[in-house]
Amino acid sequence: MKTILAVSSEGPTLEAAVDPRFGRAAGFVVVDAADQVSYLDNGGSQAMAHGAGIEAARRIAEAGAKVLLTGVVGPKAASALAAAGVTVVEGLEGLTVGQAVAKYRAGQGA
Repeated sequence: MKTILAVSSEGPTLEAAVDPRFGRAAGFVVVDAADQVSYLDNGGSQAMAHGAGIEAARRIAEAGAKVLLTGVVGPKAASALAAAGVTVVEGLEGLTVGQAVAKYRAGQGA
């Protein structure tokens, strides 16, 4: 069974660019085990003065994602994601969301 993935994204589709930021990403494309795509808007976290990464981590965990694909995650958000059981894969900026998902799955044999 495929893992539910969340990808920091500059838009709501697989063709959107991976947002290099996590906490202040525009949103997150969530790809479920059946390859269905949904979008979590992150506008509320973008407006926060502090705690954007922790709030984004909470939302990712609530969406059921077990893996986050992104550019960079700060230390507080990384701790929150780890506590929620979410694996973080960084350094995927410069790819589309679809490319990041394919790259991750190719490395996982899924």
